Amino acid sequence: MSAGSDATFAQIRDVLAAAERIGVASHVRPDGDAYGCTIAMALHLQAAGKQVTVWNDEGMTDKFRYLPESGLVTQPREDAPQDFDVFIALDTSTKERLGRVLKGAGRVGCWINMDHHVSNHRYADLNYIDAESPATGQILFDYFVAAGAEITPAMAANLFAAISTDTGSFQYEKTTPHTFRLAAELVERGVDVPGLSCSMYDSHPRRRLELLKALLNSARFHGEDRVASFSLSLQTAEHLGVLPEDNEGLIDHLRAVEGVQVAAFFEELPENKVRVSLRSKDHRSDVCKICAMFGGGGHPMAAGARLPGPLEAAEEKVLEAICHEIRKHD
Repeated sequence: MSAGSDATFAQIRDVLAAAERIGVASHVRPDGDAYGCTIAMALHLQAAGKQVTVWNDEGMTDKFRYLPESGLVTQPREDAPQDFDVFIALDTSTKERLGRVLKGAGRVGCWINMDHHVSNHRYADLNYIDAESPATGQILFDYFVAAGAEITPAMAANLFAAISTDTGSFQYEKTTPHTFRLAAELVERGVDVPGLSCSMYDSHPRRRLELLKALLNSARFHGEDRVASFSLSLQTAEHLGVLPEDNEGLIDHLRAVEGVQVAAFFEELPENKVRVSLRSKDHRSDVCKICAMFGGGGHPMAAGARLPGPLEAAEEKVLEAICHEIRKHD
């Protein structure tokens, strides 16, 4: 999978039109944008008569089974690689973030990469990267319109979920008038906004509340209270019986504190690894830049990385980098 060129919608459409066997996948630790885009693209390709395989490193997590046609998403089999004419990586900034998908894919004629992360490595043969888009779901909507494709109610629901979750329910800075117009068009195509919103935001398992209680008890403030953090050890995660998907969005409780510029969530992983999630609400504190120091990436206001453990050492390194970045602008 060598680095390729930037592509237009027309070039991507033509390559897909000529292909028969197409794979579609997104990143590890999938969120609403990852799943929504994957399913919407798969439905579009199926309607065009393509043989479509839909993968994610984790398969389909329980958290997102409310998405229409969520059963399309399966886990790749590393012991039986499949060959594809084209494989599409969505919402995935580096090829490594596809996880086991890379081992499940055998010979691939052409890799396509469609994404909105500013840190995207442009690793595919054809890359369509729009870092100004608030969600890859918005890019896909524009692609479907440009390609003259029908957006079915199931596709619309998946795209709406993708955009809503990645914009913080239409709150974040890259949410534009086009985003709202697009959302209105998706509603016109059959999205049940109250029902979908309830599934997205008001149907969490009770264990998630227990996790939040534990995290808030571990909350600490740093850098004259401009940085807030909490951490989750493997021991606590196992004791509470939580799943990785339960963590999504909990960092926003820290970012919402008045005076906090950067929030940090540290999660201990197996094999002495630590997952770091950073969120900023001050343009001067570019968390993508901070995460890049540790091999990660993302967006200026939301980014992540994985570091070697132990947990305490990883916290110390990242918090020091955050505080240094904030002090530079005093």
